[in-house]
Amino acid sequence: MYGNNIGAYKKTNVETADPKKLVIMCYDGAIFNLKMAKERYLEHNYEAKSAALSKAMLIIGELNSALDMEKGGDIAKNLKAIYDYVVRRLTEGDIHRDLTAFDEAITILEELGSAWKEIFYGESRAGALPEHTPAWQRKPASLVCA
Repeated sequence: MYGNNIGAYKKTNVETADPKKLVIMCYDGAIFNLKMAKERYLEHNYEAKSAALSKAMLIIGELNSALDMEKGGDIAKNLKAIYDYVVRRLTEGDIHRDLTAFDEAITILEELGSAWKEIFYGESRAGALPEHTPAWQRKPASLVCA
């Protein structure tokens, strides 16, 4: 009963979030799921590990597909290269049972998430807020970040 209400709340939260908040929600969701995948791997719960890893990779794919390569210029190109690298490292780490790849991906996503929080909300640097939302940014179409 309550599960349906929580799901509806999450869906509404994602659908009504401003694009800035949605990007940060995606980073937080990917990081959470990667940490969960690592924990489940260490517990030898490989089914749950695979589910969490798949969710994290789906979120990273959503961040990647949200990039506007025409308007985003070098920033979008660099982010695409980073997202592609993270997915490649996670795939390699999963195949070779290398948890350092998971740690590397988590670190990269935490750094990117922190940078977006600084840019959008000015949490660490005064005067770091942009005058407008970057042109390459748009709201991802799916609800994978919740």
